Amino acid sequence: MSFKTIEWKDDKVRMIDQRLLPDQEVYHDYSTSKEVARAIKEMVIRGAPAIGVAAAMGIAVGIRSSEAATMDDFSGEFNEACEMIGQTRPTAVNLFWAIKRMKIFFDANRSAGIESLKDLLKAEAIRLCEDDISINRRIGKNGAALIKDGSTVLTHCNAGALATAGYGTALGVIRGAVESGKKVKVFADETRPFLQGARLTAWELMKDGIDVTVITDNMAGYLMKKGEIDAAIVGADRIAANGDVANKIGTYMVAVLAERHSIPFYVAAPLSTIDMTISDGESIPIEERPSREVSHIKECQLVPDGVGIRNPAFDVTPNDLVTAIITEVGVVKKDYKKGLDKFFRG
Repeated sequence: MSFKTIEWKDDKVRMIDQRLLPDQEVYHDYSTSKEVARAIKEMVIRGAPAIGVAAAMGIAVGIRSSEAATMDDFSGEFNEACEMIGQTRPTAVNLFWAIKRMKIFFDANRSAGIESLKDLLKAEAIRLCEDDISINRRIGKNGAALIKDGSTVLTHCNAGALATAGYGTALGVIRGAVESGKKVKVFADETRPFLQGARLTAWELMKDGIDVTVITDNMAGYLMKKGEIDAAIVGADRIAANGDVANKIGTYMVAVLAERHSIPFYVAAPLSTIDMTISDGESIPIEERPSREVSHIKECQLVPDGVGIRNPAFDVTPNDLVTAIITEVGVVKKDYKKGLDKFFRG
């Protein structure tokens, strides 16, 4: 990739500021857990897998400055960092998965001593980042077989390299298809209100030389009816045990339209996005974002002063509208409860 969404650099966490794309390609360095937590909360970085990596790195970078003299004090500071990071975004389960992984790692290596444990936590966070890229490539390879040569694929939001440590989930499938020699065109929903499709998906696909056209969210049905879309593919922020999918607001409408027009609707996500502790989508917490994201685009106000605004960041697509869920270990179709459970049982 010609850019990096997140990396460990000079003992700091470096992120591309996704709020400024595509106008500016700006990178920020963070050296405390508080700074990383704010970056997650304010959507400097977004996308479930990328948030997970940021969580792990935010914990590791914050604890490096600890002056704790005892393991009990060090453990207390570590748990405070985990708690702070855990309060940033409620819907993306990768955040909590990464925090849990770091806690398990911490407990397994307490005997190493404080200074060694600092280095081990740093190495584990970097490993999590590297693992994510490898996982995304396997998702791309598994999903590429579902994309026919000459297809035009609709995406919603951004589930690409910018939403992960690199390569992407939904866009990873598209990249995988292109790398296998298939010709693929992409329609990118603009994805109001944060415009991840218009700003981010279009930006990174253009960098890769993949044919992409931006459409407004309310154009998808028209293009499906005209036969101009062959498949839809999205990422996910949390998938319940029965295959219900929480993803960026508007995903449910895309799935309903795809069903109406007999178009396959695919979801690409790593196993870390699947929450087997939640039986169905009704139990997934849906984040409400600030009203300003709807009322303004940057400094330009779009609505009358004082008007009521709702801004749920995600919706839930029922499993019966999902054609297949693509993961790094394989593809599941229809009987999601059984298929997903099999993945976790090995």
